[in-house]
Amino acid sequence: MSLAQSYAFGGRKMTTLTVGLPDDTTQRLNSLACSRARALAAWDTENHFRTIVATGYVAQALTVLDRLDADERQATGS
Repeated sequence: MSLAQSYAFGGRKMTTLTVGLPDDTTQRLNSLACSRARALAAWDTENHFRTIVATGYVAQALTVLDRLDADERQATGS
């Protein structure tokens, strides 16, 4: 079953569509979204780190690495 609704936003017409999916499909889509979000966060962190290093702020770069190490330890439970 699907449900479509139209809205006016900023002078533009937008439509939302709600579609019912089987639970296993919903779970797979949620897993995919989480893995892509983690990949994007890792890419963003790496670029931030490289920018800090390129500008010569070594202390800030080391702080970023320390924070990433702490996050890794917390995620793995070690």
